[in-house]
Amino acid sequence: MDGICTLANDKVYNQLVALLNSIEAILGTEIPVCVYPYDDNTTQIAAEISHRPNVHLYNDDDSIQRWDEFAQRVWDTHPTARQRWSQISNAPYYRFGTHRRYCAFDGIFDLFLYMDADTLLLGQVAPLFMQLEEGDCVVYDFQYTDPTHVYNCSSAKLTELFPIERLQAEIFCSGFYASKKGLFDEERKNWLISKLKEGEAEVLYPMAPDQTLLNYMMMRANLSIYNFALHLPADEKTGCCVTSLHFQEQNRTLYDKGKQLTYLHYIGIKSQLFNRVCAGENIDFPYRDLFLYYRYLHEPEKRPKFTTKPVSYKQTPTLLTKALGKLGFTR
Repeated sequence: MDGICTLANDKVYNQLVALLNSIEAILGTEIPVCVYPYDDNTTQIAAEISHRPNVHLYNDDDSIQRWDEFAQRVWDTHPTARQRWSQISNAPYYRFGTHRRYCAFDGIFDLFLYMDADTLLLGQVAPLFMQLEEGDCVVYDFQYTDPTHVYNCSSAKLTELFPIERLQAEIFCSGFYASKKGLFDEERKNWLISKLKEGEAEVLYPMAPDQTLLNYMMMRANLSIYNFALHLPADEKTGCCVTSLHFQEQNRTLYDKGKQLTYLHYIGIKSQLFNRVCAGENIDFPYRDLFLYYRYLHEPEKRPKFTTKPVSYKQTPTLLTKALGKLGFTR
């Protein structure tokens, strides 16, 4: 069985609903979807999923525990991660739970497409699954142009492990990728841990823990990674990120110079902002109306009606600024 999977908890409820609705609108209600729990805060999304027969919340506790332990073992090998994380949080591990997307490697789907909760499906995915027949991982993004958010590029060991040619061709974003069940059994995971202990851990970029580790796992195991962005003709490829402002909306999807996007990634827009917009705050961000359309696809009467002047998401006040304002302090 093949399907789509994502990672969520109640903090990204609104984004998850939009994603699920976009999958339904593009592919119908028959395609199975699995939601991996980021943590135990899943009451709201569990209630939502209960109304969707094709969607289920992953509940294999043994699988979840195995990947939790694997992530802990990985980051315990890193020379500086704890130090960096301690500067921003008291938690022993940074963004712990993001790695649970790896449960797909021993989950219910033989072939799967993973999509972050802050994405919308806008086009057909059959080409990705077809390409999986010839390889291990299929992606469609431009992360290879910025390796600094995947690996520690100041490490001399990085190019010893992966030649420049591989870094330029195999790096990918962990927010959208297709792959296969069974690629990472316990033997392979233990082998990866042994290599990290030997000093390879320094190439990992600790501020994007799931992305750096997934890339390392795929590349270190010499699994094949096919990126449509590197193989499609220039006049057929499209962008995928919300930071690209030239996309044209038509019929509830987006086009890049006449070519339909496969997906849109609202990367860099925090979940709190989506929640504030859904609560009625008139905060504007790129392709907001498209998000709101899919978020309220089945309940349009609940879509927020804005009565104030929109404020750019880049100009929204911080909590500190708000607090100072209430106390009468202004800049």
